Amino acid sequence: MNLQLKKCDLDSLKDLVGISLATFAAAFEKDNNPLDFKTYVDFSFAPAQLRSELLNSDTDFYFVYRDATLVGYFKLNRNSAQTDIKLPEAIELERIYVLAEYIGKGIGQWMLDRIKIIASDYKKEFIWLGVWEKNAKAITFYKKNRFTKFGMHPYFIGSDKQMDWLMRFDLTTFNA
Repeated sequence: MNLQLKKCDLDSLKDLVGISLATFAAAFEKDNNPLDFKTYVDFSFAPAQLRSELLNSDTDFYFVYRDATLVGYFKLNRNSAQTDIKLPEAIELERIYVLAEYIGKGIGQWMLDRIKIIASDYKKEFIWLGVWEKNAKAITFYKKNRFTKFGMHPYFIGSDKQMDWLMRFDLTTFNA
């Protein structure tokens, strides 16, 4: 498996919108009210919204390619771009998604390993994320990678209030 990482820029916007919609819909559409889901994706993955996020100097999007095929992406936030914690020693993993047909092929693990390296390069002390409390598969994946739960916060899909676990990985344990 030949995987490559590419940092996104404004020229990546069309592909970012496409993969964001495809991966989020595959992961969560079936579990949400159709109107709430449409409201959420129409805002969160609109070209104008993603363009604004790409222009934020404290936000980075990365594409993952398997050979020449775009198979996944992730989004990292630092400093004030973080959605909750906003500590200078932290980095938020806000999104990490793999296209449905590539799930189970080790790509998510490869991505998370790269995220740990990027966070270390930024001299961060920990990575944190929010994961839907009903997403048992993702929670198991993060626990396997030594993320620990430290809290909860509400997350809205349209008007539907859901709860996310807040989980963190201490970079001091990286390579330990």
